[in-house]
Amino acid sequence: MNFSGDTDRSIILGQYIVDNKCTVRACAKAFGISKSTVHKDVSEKLQKTKPQLYKEVKKILDFNKSERHIRGGMATKHKYEEQKLKSNSQSNEQI
Repeated sequence: MNFSGDTDRSIILGQYIVDNKCTVRACAKAFGISKSTVHKDVSEKLQKTKPQLYKEVKKILDFNKSERHIRGGMATKHKYEEQKLKSNSQSNEQI
């Protein structure tokens, strides 16, 4: 996606995060840019250009950060459950 300047991009990214309550990673993927770029735009540039939007984005990013360890734990749990199911189905096929 083409942006018409850094200021515009930070506002667009910030609004996207607020509208979708998404993570920096999801926002970066949606716009085809790096997580570093999204984070820099919404944490530094947005604060200077649109302070009110920055506050909304910060709340969402802080929430995502506080929940990060839970998401990681769930992903790991899911991974090992899948491996266990695969292992069990392979054992049943051999019998």
